[in-house]
Amino acid sequence: MLGHNGSGKSTLFRCISSFESPTEGKILFNNQDLTKLNKRQLRPVRKRIGMVFQHFHLIHNLTVFQNVLFGALGSVRTPFETFAPFATKQLRMEAMYCLERVGLSHLAKRRADQLSGGQQQRVAIARMLMQKPEMVLADEPIASLDPKAGREVMDLLWEVTRERKLTVICILHQMDIALEYGERIIALKKGLKVIDKPVGEIAPSELNDLYNHDNGQAEEGEK
Repeated sequence: MLGHNGSGKSTLFRCISSFESPTEGKILFNNQDLTKLNKRQLRPVRKRIGMVFQHFHLIHNLTVFQNVLFGALGSVRTPFETFAPFATKQLRMEAMYCLERVGLSHLAKRRADQLSGGQQQRVAIARMLMQKPEMVLADEPIASLDPKAGREVMDLLWEVTRERKLTVICILHQMDIALEYGERIIALKKGLKVIDKPVGEIAPSELNDLYNHDNGQAEEGEK
């Protein structure tokens, strides 16, 4: 998903995850219109939608292992069951497996704030895997990383989601990365969808126009 700041990308993400209601239209997930569900009915739906954020959203003064365990919050009866001393053996094993998958099991006991940016995003991906989602919303997952770490994170994110056959919707500003990793490009401009095509059908001029002729930008979230 591409578009200038203020084009409506993050607002669309909030609508998909049901943290914001659209003024019109439908949000269909597994043939279910999320706009028709109440808060109680939305809880199991949100559990099936994983999130990967630009700024990682880890709890810095807790261990890497504990941050990954929090990914199971939607599948336990009480939050206390995701704290390491109270977590079941099965949950602890799953958390370590997720850390192994992202290559960080050796750092399980380290505080999250002692990791590099790329490592923190790997922990966030492990936490998402712990959730066992059916769909992943990735909101500029490499915007805070240097180019090398960014590509490593994109490679990992695409590998693990393909392994589990997950749908991924990813907001990006880097057109080259979007064209390299994406299968379909959706572009927004001033709250409207202006491109929705498979990558192979998009002309370079369409993407150039997307960024070169966007006058009167709005603040993110207004559209």
